[in-house]
Amino acid sequence: MLEILGIIGGLFGLVSCAPYIRDILLLKVKPQRATFLIWSVLGAIAFFSQLAKGASNSLWLPGIETFGAIAIFILSIKYGVGGFNKRDYIALFIAAIGLILWYFTKEAAVALYLVILVDGVGLYLTVHKAYVSPESETHFAWILSAIGGVFALVSVGSFNVILLSYPVYLVFGNLAVVTAIQMGLRKK
Repeated sequence: MLEILGIIGGLFGLVSCAPYIRDILLLKVKPQRATFLIWSVLGAIAFFSQLAKGASNSLWLPGIETFGAIAIFILSIKYGVGGFNKRDYIALFIAAIGLILWYFTKEAAVALYLVILVDGVGLYLTVHKAYVSPESETHFAWILSAIGGVFALVSVGSFNVILLSYPVYLVFGNLAVVTAIQMGLRKK
């Protein structure tokens, strides 16, 4: 049963990429380049650090979302925004520091929490963009990804703070983007 929940979470992650990529190609969405660069690298680190700590069923979502982030980053090179302003450079610098710290600790749990922290820096860039320019995001994709996070969370199957941390972050991170979009739309 837990494996099925994990797979369902992964499917939501896969399905959430479809409307986002579609809207990029239709020139409706402009992904934040630095965010998706950070998420591509960190998604892989989160996946492998959770795998090293014993995660199994909950790995479907971060694994699939990492492939989605890589695809979106590649598209963002042509269709995205950002990547060359002060806020982006600061975020990329903080991300690099987090990766260096992870390298020297060689501990999967430390890596995971550094990934969440650095991922949050990337998340901030997209939350800010979603608030300032809500029409440049597809809220449905973020909702689907949050639902996938809920399934990944439930698929952990026990109260293990390390294994629950990343799915909890995914749920709240995706809902933060949805909230920023809604607040941005109300502001306009």
